Amino acid sequence: MKVLVTGATGMIGREIVKELMLTGYKVCFLTTSVAKLDSIPKAKGFLWNPSKNEIDETCFEGVKTIIHLAGSSIAKRWTKSYKAHILKSRTVSAKLLFTTLEQIQHNVTHFISASAVGKYPPSLSNYYTEDMPETANNFLGEVVEKWEAAADMFKTIGINVCKIRIGLVLSAKGGALEKLVTPIKYYMGTPLASGKQWQSWIHLQDLAAIFVHALRFKLEGVYNAVAPEPVTNQELTKAIAKQLNKPILPVHIPAFLLYLMLGEMAVMVTEGQYVSAEKILNEKFYFQYSNVHQALKNILVN
Repeated sequence: MKVLVTGATGMIGREIVKELMLTGYKVCFLTTSVAKLDSIPKAKGFLWNPSKNEIDETCFEGVKTIIHLAGSSIAKRWTKSYKAHILKSRTVSAKLLFTTLEQIQHNVTHFISASAVGKYPPSLSNYYTEDMPETANNFLGEVVEKWEAAADMFKTIGINVCKIRIGLVLSAKGGALEKLVTPIKYYMGTPLASGKQWQSWIHLQDLAAIFVHALRFKLEGVYNAVAPEPVTNQELTKAIAKQLNKPILPVHIPAFLLYLMLGEMAVMVTEGQYVSAEKILNEKFYFQYSNVHQALKNILVN
């Protein structure tokens, strides 16, 4: 089977492409950069430019499933203009795929879209499953709501839709973990804000495997992509320090200071959600890394 991937050259995209190829799928991908057309060995690149409504329609030939990961990083300061860019990068790209498929003959039957656990309101006590109707009353909640609505458009043209809400991704290849590890390496590690906020995390390899599992078993609907054992920020900080054999400071960085440093984006580190993995487990998905100590040992030590 042939799979079309957007966002394939990012950290998550490359791991998913690797997993797809190991499982025997043929992969093609969309990129806005001519220089990246040959950047993934054994995968064929095609050009698109969602902001200009341009796409090479031949990218859909022989494709049955689209994995849609495209979207600008949310780990940059949320200025008014960049917030608009974050939203557009997710919704405009999906709309271009949708309108193109509306107008051409194709064999696409399955659309798998990235999403985020930022959909759920921050809470120290709630246990969030996929059927919880609440949406966070903040920018992250707005992003996910519009992101998932863009994915749901594909249902109107007879394509099955699966939305995968991603938690905090742990990887040796960059992302959030790198930012948590750096101060600990230099003996400046400390829990953020209260330290009690939940971190529903997932190892990058397990995340890629969930996308391929959704493809193989034709999953529809919403699935949380988080490990079965979430931890608090304080527990995560201590677990990283243990693997690095470093101490942590006996103080916390107060929330107000994080807001001064990061602006509105500080909500990403000062608040969190306890998110359930039960639904994907019920689909017979096996986590290679279900425990944070096990995951961190693989990433930081091995």
